[in-house]
Amino acid sequence: MTGTALLRRPGRLLAEGIVTHIDRSPVDLDLALAQHEAYGRALAGHGWAVRQAPLADDCPDAVFIEDQVVVVDDLAVLTRSGAPARRAESAGVEAAVRELGLRVARIAEPGTLDGGDVLQVGPTVYVGRGGRTNGEGIRQLRELLAPLGRTVVAVPLGAVLHLKSAVTALPDGTFLVLPQLVPTGLFPAVRPVDEEAGCHVVPLGGDRILLASSAPRTAELLVDLGFQPVIVDIGEFEKLEGCVTCLSVLVPGR
Repeated sequence: MTGTALLRRPGRLLAEGIVTHIDRSPVDLDLALAQHEAYGRALAGHGWAVRQAPLADDCPDAVFIEDQVVVVDDLAVLTRSGAPARRAESAGVEAAVRELGLRVARIAEPGTLDGGDVLQVGPTVYVGRGGRTNGEGIRQLRELLAPLGRTVVAVPLGAVLHLKSAVTALPDGTFLVLPQLVPTGLFPAVRPVDEEAGCHVVPLGGDRILLASSAPRTAELLVDLGFQPVIVDIGEFEKLEGCVTCLSVLVPGR
C-alpha cells in the first residue's frame, strides 16, 4: 500500500493558525519547517512518493492539507471547510489532485466538510459531525461515495476539532479512541488510549504505523500489538491542534 503522499509546506503565517479547543502558544516557524521536512522524509523512507502542493503563503492553516480533500479510489472530493477563513486553501490542492489523474467533485454550499472529519476503514467511511462539518456536507459526501460502494456513518463529536483528533484505525481493524470525545459504540473493536496524540495514527503499509513522539505509551502499545511505530516530532503543529493525520493526504497507487 504505497503511492503518493500530498503535503504542503508551512507558510509564513503559520503561527496565526486557528485554535479552537486549546490555548494559543507561540509557534517557531523555523522549527515547524524542520519538523515538516522530517515528516516528509519519514513518509518517503517507507515507500511513499512525496509531492508538495503549491504553497499557500497567505493561508495560515494550509499546511493541514488533509482538511481540503478526501480521496476515495480515483475520486478526489474537494471539501468546503466549516471555517470560512480556510476556504481559500483549496485551489492549489485541486491542481495537485488533478495532476495525479484523479476525478474531482466538490462539496457545495450550504454543505461544510473538513477532511480531518473523514475516517476511511474498508468500505465504511466515518464522518464526524461537529464544528467544521455539517449534516448537509455529510449528505453530499454520502451521495458522492455511494457509487464507489462506500457506506457513510455520521459520528457526533464532543469538544474536539475533528473526528480524527479522537479516533483512527489500525490495519487489524481495531480503533484507537479517546472515549470521552466520541461515542465508542459506533466503532467495532475499540482500543481506548490515554494520550491525546495516541489516537492519531497513519498506517503506512504493512506493520508500519506513523505516530507522534508525544504519545510514547501508545508507541509501546503498538509494539506489543506487533506493529512497527514510525515516530515523528510534530510539536509545533500540535500547538495548532494539528496531528500526524492532517499533514498529508495519502493516495495509494498513484
